[in-house]
Formats: sequence, C-alpha cells, structure tokens
Amino acid sequence: MSSKPQEANALEEIVDAVMASYDGSHVIDSLETAALPNRRAVIDALKSLHSVIYLGFYSTRPLDRGNLRYSLSEQLYPAYSILVEQIRRAISYEQACCRVEPDRDSLHWSADVVLRLFRKLPELRRLLNLDIAAAFDGDPAAKGVEEIIFSYPAIHAITTHRIAHELYCDHVPMIPRIMSEEAHSRTGIDIHPGAQIGERFFIDHGTAVVVGETAEIGNNVKMYQGVTLGALSVRGEDVAELRHHKRHPTIEDDVTIYSGATILGGETVIGAGSVIGGNVWLVESVPAGSRISYNAPLARIAKVKAAR
Repeated sequence: MSSKPQEANALEEIVDAVMASYDGSHVIDSLETAALPNRRAVIDALKSLHSVIYLGFYSTRPLDRGNLRYSLSEQLYPAYSILVEQIRRAISYEQACCRVEPDRDSLHWSADVVLRLFRKLPELRRLLNLDIAAAFDGDPAAKGVEEIIFSYPAIHAITTHRIAHELYCDHVPMIPRIMSEEAHSRTGIDIHPGAQIGERFFIDHGTAVVVGETAEIGNNVKMYQGVTLGALSVRGEDVAELRHHKRHPTIEDDVTIYSGATILGGETVIGAGSVIGGNVWLVESVPAGSRISYNAPLARIAKVKAAR
C-alpha cells in the first residue's frame, strides 16, 4: 500500500506535467476564461425568459392581473442583468481576439442588444402561440395546450431558437450557440440560431432533428424526428470560403417532411405544399406540390407528381 507522502508526490508530479502542457501550443490553452461568458448564467437567463413567455405555466405562485407586472419584473430584471454582463464578456473576448472592431463600447452595446431583445418579447409570444397552435392542430395525441407546453420537446427547442435567433441577428457572439446547445442537449433537436423559421412551425417527436445555420423554413412547415436540413460536406480551404454563404436548404410554405429525410445544399429548394417521405435523400430542388418517396428495392428516389 502506498503511503500518503508518496501519493502526494505523485500528484505533485502530475500537476507539474499538466501545467507544462499549457505551453501555448494548443487551441485549448487559453487562461483568460474569466473573460468568457459563463454558460450556467446564460442558461439561467434563458430560463427566466421562458418563464416570461409562459408565465402561467412556469409560475410557482397563483397569478392574476394584480400581480402580473410584479411577476414579470421578477424574471425580466435578473435576466437583463445577466445577459448584459454575459454579452459584454463575449464581445470583450472577441475584441481581445481581434475578431470584432476594438472601438465598440461593449457595455453600452450589450445593454442596447438586450433591450432590443426584450422589446421583441410580445412578438415572440405571438409567434410561439402560433407554433403551439400548430402542434395542437397537427398532433391528434395532444390533449391540450398545457400538455404541449409542459411535455413537447419541440416547444422548448423552438422557444429557445426564437430567443437565440434575435441575438444571432444582432451579431452577438457565443451566447446564441450556448442557448441553442442547451436546447439540443435537453431535447435532441439541434437548430442553429441562424436558421430562419416562419410561423406555425412544428416538429413531431423531434429527436435527432438538425437544422443548419443558413436553412430557411417557411410558414406552416411540419417535420418529424430524424430530419436533417444540412450542408454538403466540405474540407480544408473550402470551409473558410463557404462560411458566409448559404449552405443549407430552403423549405417553402406548407411542406411536410417525414422521419429520417435528409435534405442538403444551399441551392436546394423544396417547393410549397410538397411532402417529403421518410428516409429520402435530396440534394436537388423539387417543384411546388411534389410528393417524394424513397423506393428501397430499386435504391432510387421516386418522384411522384402531386394529384391535381
């Protein structure tokens, strides 16, 4: 049995070895982590915003018009303070890394961004009300709005996305991705905060859905589990070249995409009113009203024109 001094010496040697590995040769060697946003704080603010949007479903006390203002303020004021500080950290770090202009006043800019987000909360509530209505209309198993808000993973994911997307559009670094990854880890639904999503969006079941950064989704679109709206694979120098180009498909209004379908490419457009069957692989556009299915025995995509 080893003695305590021997264990202590061994641990000291390990500390020295790990310390020596912080020699600046790795991208993970940064020691300025105090300047980075705090993930837990961002998620706390996100939870407060979820509460503001669905206050009657999140509150732990009885609510009425008499205490509504107080209850909203109880969530919004802490969320404001947290987000201003975390966005300030994110932009300051980006300035230190020379990825944004160094003359930007990070504190005032952060406060302005958060106020712009908060002013959009009534509109976000309107959009999310439509998303929940689409879930109720599109799923016969739903017994009521309460069940949808409490238990449907898609509602958590799309609520988070609509918040994160506003920050993404304001060019906030890091924070939107922290939010979207919280929803991803909790629901299995991976929606990049850059994706543009219209009204009445519903994902049934939801697990393993992927929606890429430059995807565009129209109104009244319904998707099932395992759907990917992705980009064609690139390597090396091509990655940098395509970073700011459209890489993910466009889904027009009133489209249904069944489980396991994969749709790739920035030039791929799924026409309005189309139905994409399960396990279909698409890298080219289809016209409005198409019915696309996968013919497994023949290992090909069969395109069947919509009935007129």
